[in-house]
Amino acid sequence: MAKRTAKPGRSNTRAQASRAASSYETLEIAIRNAIGIVVLNRPEVHNAFNETLIAELTAALRALDADASVRAVVLTGAGESFCAGADLNWMKKMAKFSWNQNLADVRALADALATLNGLSKPTLARVHGNVFGGGVGLVACCDIAIAEHNATFAFSEAKLGLIPATISPYVIEAIGARAARRYFLTGERFTAAEAFRLGLLHDLTPLPELDQRINEVLGFVVTAGPCAQAEGKALIRAVANRTIDAKVVADTAQRMARIRTTPEAKEGIAAFLAKRRATWVPSGE
Repeated sequence: MAKRTAKPGRSNTRAQASRAASSYETLEIAIRNAIGIVVLNRPEVHNAFNETLIAELTAALRALDADASVRAVVLTGAGESFCAGADLNWMKKMAKFSWNQNLADVRALADALATLNGLSKPTLARVHGNVFGGGVGLVACCDIAIAEHNATFAFSEAKLGLIPATISPYVIEAIGARAARRYFLTGERFTAAEAFRLGLLHDLTPLPELDQRINEVLGFVVTAGPCAQAEGKALIRAVANRTIDAKVVADTAQRMARIRTTPEAKEGIAAFLAKRRATWVPSGE
């Protein structure tokens, strides 16, 4: 199959350019060629989390998910790192929090992760540099994760007397309990090659080719039906880690019967038979 390239780095219209303007303090948001690009923008602290970044990330993801013109979301970081986990100044403040304040603070991060994980649209992590703690959680929450060869990962919480609790459901789903038992407990750093071996990453590429590889994958993403993608993500959540019993079999049959009757499915089949692009496919693909 020939490679397709979406080229999200270019904006085709003045309207798109105006929508790309961001009022966020800790993020840069752009919408280019139907791709939402979310940049963690605290490079001076390696894009570490604080309460503002967490709140803004949750809001930005929800806004992009609600925007029918956005086909996919790319998450990346400004500067040298993807995300180095929790901000140290934020952690100092947390040490003085009451139980209720700590719980509210942690729930905000849990909500951000759940929002990213549950997005109805395809999500891609563009990974480079240091990826520690909660940053690894962001990668695990994305549908597709592509990293440059020299990216470095760690669950550094144990070295601070903490545990990677909020990210654990997504990370363990990605790398398995056996690998988590090592890396959660040691806090040791591991390479992008090891992250790929464990299943956290889908692809590795040299840093100069990272954007090209992201664009190639986006080129495939935008040729698929957006409703089918949302239903496909819901299907995975419904079926993963379940015993294949009568309920699962019945549920999958019902899902397939329902999707066949949708306008998108009818258009997709008609386009295939007529050997033309479906209406949702960009004209350049």
